[in-house]
Amino acid sequence: MKRETWGSRSNFIFAAIGSAVGLGNAWRFAGQVYQNGGGAFLLPYIIAILAIGIPILMLELAIGKKYRLGAPSAFAAMNKKFEWIGWAGVIIAFVVAAYYSVLVAWVVNYIFASFTMAWGSDPAGFFNNTILNVSGSPGTLGGFSIPVLIGLIITWVVVILSMRKGVEKMAKLIKWIVIIPVVLLVIMCIQAVSMPGAIDGIRYYITPDWSALGNADVWRAAFGQVAYSMSILFALMITYGSFLDKKSDIPKDSLVIGLSDMGISLLAGFVVFSTLGYLSFSSGTPIAEMNYQGVMLAFVTYPQALSVFPGGQVVGVIFSLMFFLMLFALAIDSLFSIVQAVSTAVSDKFTIKPRKALYGTCIACFVLALLFATNAGLYWLDIVDHFVNEGNLLFMGIFETIAVGWLIGAEPLRQFINSTAAGKIGKWWNFIIKYACPVVFFFLAGSFLYSNIVSPYGGYEWQYLMIGGWALIIATFVLALIIPRLTRKRKGAEIQS
Repeated sequence: MKRETWGSRSNFIFAAIGSAVGLGNAWRFAGQVYQNGGGAFLLPYIIAILAIGIPILMLELAIGKKYRLGAPSAFAAMNKKFEWIGWAGVIIAFVVAAYYSVLVAWVVNYIFASFTMAWGSDPAGFFNNTILNVSGSPGTLGGFSIPVLIGLIITWVVVILSMRKGVEKMAKLIKWIVIIPVVLLVIMCIQAVSMPGAIDGIRYYITPDWSALGNADVWRAAFGQVAYSMSILFALMITYGSFLDKKSDIPKDSLVIGLSDMGISLLAGFVVFSTLGYLSFSSGTPIAEMNYQGVMLAFVTYPQALSVFPGGQVVGVIFSLMFFLMLFALAIDSLFSIVQAVSTAVSDKFTIKPRKALYGTCIACFVLALLFATNAGLYWLDIVDHFVNEGNLLFMGIFETIAVGWLIGAEPLRQFINSTAAGKIGKWWNFIIKYACPVVFFFLAGSFLYSNIVSPYGGYEWQYLMIGGWALIIATFVLALIIPRLTRKRKGAEIQS
């Protein structure tokens, strides 16, 4: 099958920025900052994105561009023994697509709620009780939340209709939906910083607690956020790289994507923490004691910020609609890219037509997403998100950088990157891929294992952490090792017959 391309460099840049910039910036970033000591999180985050995130982004785009294949087939082209690394990334992407689609479904509900600003003066109560109808524990599924289920169906219908004509058509659509949410975030930021108490929220956001920099949990959260937000280490950017034109400038494009992602995350943080300062001022509760879960933080602060917009109810409704429509556009764009990573891997490996692979991927993701649409969905989403982003992605970082840096060789890939680059990258890149990345990922993965065994995450009971966390990590890499063997046996049987 002939390989599609992005059609132009700008198509790729907007698609990649759209993939990197989404709910990971508007939702997860602020939650990670809040859960990890406010300003104490920012320095590790910035270091992670510059020292690790952008170099690995270059690596993955180069692999995709060189072999013009999805992650499993690209790793197999380098060395058949490493195909499983690509499948591990695809499995992670599949799980992320499932629970991320539920976050998009939440946004769909807020679009409809914006017509009346239905959250009123109690955004937290509206989110927990009206939208999610949260049960008492992960073990009490309690049936589906009907609003979330409807939003989930709408989400997957939009994904299929938008992606079925291929990546170039999808990229042309994305170009029109990336910049507007950023403009709206700037407007909201100007409004949020003018609210009473906003300065206290900003101070909490940007003031570093230097003692917290010795806490491995903070560094682990920062590196996990970078991987999640930049869409690296789970097959996605290898897939996007496979659609690149041969003349594309990988170092320049990687810098644009990485810095855009970082800048928009920081901007979203100002909106959230200014509003958090206002909520603290209004309630008299210190910011550090407000006890918002990372998952729900943005779905409380954004509606609150929109509720106090100057100009009355009509202006508030207009800006609420615009904001959540644009948040949906960014979120659905990120979901496109995650689904593309999975469907491309399936299409390349099994020589299935891209459209059929897309339909199969969407149906399978929707079925898994139903767990997160139950009344206990918030708990399961929190558990799975934690173990994927602070566990699975760190292990993926170890395997991917050791495979490329030591067993395949970083130098040939660096030379390939430089072959069409205006600004060449030096041998410092080899050092980062061969030494810095594996050491950092080994240390943080060890920290993850220790802290999660000694202190169960989020106070959840062990049986739920085993199902949604530890079993997920084990299943990811066991399945990744099994899939290539199954496909080889299948091909062998076809040849014999």
